[in-house]
Amino acid sequence: MKQEPQAPNQDQIGISSVDVEPDVLADTTSALPGILGVIDIGIARLEAIMLATGVLLMAANTVANVIGRVFFESLYFSEELNRILIILITFAGISYAARHGRHIRMSAIYDTLPPKPRKALTIFISVITAIFMLGLAWYSLQFLLTTFGRGRLLSALQIPVWITLCWVPLGFLLTGLQYILTAIKNIIEDDIYLSTNVLEGYDDDEREV
Repeated sequence: MKQEPQAPNQDQIGISSVDVEPDVLADTTSALPGILGVIDIGIARLEAIMLATGVLLMAANTVANVIGRVFFESLYFSEELNRILIILITFAGISYAARHGRHIRMSAIYDTLPPKPRKALTIFISVITAIFMLGLAWYSLQFLLTTFGRGRLLSALQIPVWITLCWVPLGFLLTGLQYILTAIKNIIEDDIYLSTNVLEGYDDDEREV
């Protein structure tokens, strides 16, 4: 009997489930239940908007400045605008890195511990980091209010300096919330999580869920 040709499976055509970019799903799903999941998704979407806006505007500004310099004249505000966008990308990026478990880890002692003490240490680190991030958010907000009171303007764009600093307390706040959610995730789950959706591990074995 002549056999029907079979469709190639994922291994035959070089596609596997790990090839799917996890960030595509990160904005619409959360590994946390209930209201915590809603907060998690909200933070993810805000991070995505901030990073995408910052990168696209910086690229457009830089290209426009190069074209203007070659054919007409440089954009007088280009340097200041890029400086603002760098602040935006930096402080949105620290929250994004926390979400994906990409901050630097000093794990020489941590790696020698058995699972339960390692989990307890992960919760402790997440809580302490969250406290520091929220503290920095508070102090940066005070600095922002002080700058607001002084009424200083950027020399080229002629906009208040405090507007360019709004991203600093916001970025620290989002990062602090992210570490709080990570601590909660480790409390309610049996596995050890570096973030709300990244299991403990390194580049060769850590994975998002």
